[in-house]
Amino acid sequence: MPGWNATNIPDQSGRTAVVTGANSGIGYVAARELARRGASVVLACRSAARGKAAEVRLRAEVPGAEVEFAALDLADLASVREFAKAFGERRAALDLLINNAGVMALPYGRTADGFETQLGVNHLGHFALTGLLLPRLRAAAPGARIVNVSSGFHALGNVDLDDLGYERGYRRWVAYGRSKTANLLFTHELSRRFTAAGSDILAAAAHPGYASTNLHAGATRDGSTLYARGVAIANDVIAQPATGGALPTLYAATAPGVRQDAFIGPRFGWRGAPARSWRAKWTLDDTSGEQLWAASEKLTGVSYGSLPR
Repeated sequence: MPGWNATNIPDQSGRTAVVTGANSGIGYVAARELARRGASVVLACRSAARGKAAEVRLRAEVPGAEVEFAALDLADLASVREFAKAFGERRAALDLLINNAGVMALPYGRTADGFETQLGVNHLGHFALTGLLLPRLRAAAPGARIVNVSSGFHALGNVDLDDLGYERGYRRWVAYGRSKTANLLFTHELSRRFTAAGSDILAAAAHPGYASTNLHAGATRDGSTLYARGVAIANDVIAQPATGGALPTLYAATAPGVRQDAFIGPRFGWRGAPARSWRAKWTLDDTSGEQLWAASEKLTGVSYGSLPR
C-alpha cells in the first residue's frame, strides 16, 4: 500500500460503476479516476444542476470518458427505488457500487420517509440502494464490489438500536458518528452474508481521513463565524485535498487483494497513502450487525431476499 496512488488503479475497461454524491469532493474524484481508467461511470447525485455540471467537468478533464448523470436523492426512498429501477432497465450488470454520499453534523431533521436525516441519508438510503441493485451486482460477479464510505468519526458512538429516531435527545456530532458506525456495521454484516452464501461479491469500507470537501459546509454551528473560521483554518493546515482523500475509496474499490470487510483509510489517520485502518470494536459485533440489518429492512421495506445470515 505505501505509495499507492491513482496511477495504480487497474484497467477498468468494460466495468460499470455507480458513485453516489459524485458531483464534488471524494465522490467526484473517485468517479473521475475510474472513468480515466476506462470504467463507465454513473454520477448518482441529488441535485440535477450540480450533477450535470459535474458530468460536463469530468468530460472536459477526461476526454472520451463514458459518464452520465442520474438523479438520486438518498433522503427519499421513492427516489432510491426510481434510480434502481431506471438503472436496471438500462444496464445488465453493475461491477462497482461506491456508497459515498453523506451529510455531516446537521441540526435535527427528518427525511421524506421520517428518518433522522443523518441516519436516513448516510445509512438507510444506501442500505436500500444496495439491496435494490443487488441483482445487477450478482450479474457482474465475480469481481463486483461494494464500498461504503465511513469516517474516523464513527468512534464518537455506537448505534443506539433502541432509539434510531433520536426520541430521547439529539446531538448532531454523535448522530453523525453513529451513522458512520452504521456504515461499518452494514459492511460487516453484508460481508458475513456474502461469505455464508459463497458469493463472489466483495463488501469493503473506506474513509478519507481529513479531506477538504464540501461535506464540512453542513457542519457549521448555527452560522457561527468562529466555527466556520476554525474549519477553514483546519482545511488549510491539516486537511489533504480531495484527490488524496479519495485514494482509500479507490483502493478499496479496485486494488487486488482487498478482503471482505476491509476498512481502508489514510496511512497516518488524517492523511497519507491508503492503509488498513483502525476501527472501533463495536463495528465488528455480529449481533449488532444482525439487529441493524433487521431494523434497516423493516424501516426501508427493502429485503435482500435469499442472502443468508
